[in-house]
Amino acid sequence: MPIDLNSVRSSRPVMAQTGADTGLRDYIRAIYTYMAGGLALTGAVAYCAYAYGLYAAIARTPLFLLVVLAPLGMVMFLSFRINKMSLATAQTTYWVYATTMGLSLAGIFMMYTGQSIARVFFISSATFGAMSLYGYTTKSDLTRWGSFLFMGLIGVIIASVVNIFLKSSALQFAVSVMGVLVFVGLTAYDTQKIKEMYVYAEPGDTQGKKIVMGALRLYLDFINLFLMLLRLFGGRRS
Repeated sequence: MPIDLNSVRSSRPVMAQTGADTGLRDYIRAIYTYMAGGLALTGAVAYCAYAYGLYAAIARTPLFLLVVLAPLGMVMFLSFRINKMSLATAQTTYWVYATTMGLSLAGIFMMYTGQSIARVFFISSATFGAMSLYGYTTKSDLTRWGSFLFMGLIGVIIASVVNIFLKSSALQFAVSVMGVLVFVGLTAYDTQKIKEMYVYAEPGDTQGKKIVMGALRLYLDFINLFLMLLRLFGGRRS
C-alpha cells in the first residue's frame, strides 16, 4: 500500500502543536503547584511561629531585623543568580525563602483575628484566580501595562516607607488601595509573561528554573495582594 507523503507532512505540524500544547499545560501546572506549595509552607510556618511563641521571642531580639530582611535578600539572590545556579539550588532557595517569609509574616496572627485572616485569604484567592485566568486567556497584549504597574509599585514602596515615620492612617488606606490595584494588574501581567516564556522541548534544567521563577513571581503577587487586602478588611484584635 503506497504511503501518502502529503498526509505525513501535514500531520507533523498538528503533532508538534499537540505536543507544544501539552507541554505548556504541564509547565503552567508545575508553576502553580510550586506556588501553592510555597504558600502552604509559608502559612504553616507563620501559624506555628505564632502559636508556639517563636515569633514573639524573636521580635524581642536583634534577629527580628534579619528575619524581616532575609526574604527580600533571597528574592534578589534568586532573581540575579538564577542563570548561574543549578536547578537544585534554585529550588532549595525557593523553599527556604517560603519558610523565612512565613516566619516574617507570623505577626499578622497577633494583629488580626483568625476569622478575618481566613476571610481575606479567600477573597485574595478568588481575585488572584480571576486575574490570573484573564492573563492566561486574553488575546490582548498586556505589555503596555508593565511601565504603569512598575511605577505604581515604586510609588507603593516609597509611600509605605514614608508612612513608617508619619504613621498616617489616611496614607496607609491610600497605599493599600493603590497596592491592591497594582498587584491585581501584576497578577494578569505576570501570568501572560510566564506563558510567553514557555519554549517547547526546552532543556529540563532551563525550564525548571523558569518554573521556579514563575512560581516566585506569582507567589509575590499573591502575598502582596493578600497583605494589602488584609490592611483594608482585616479585623484587628482588641
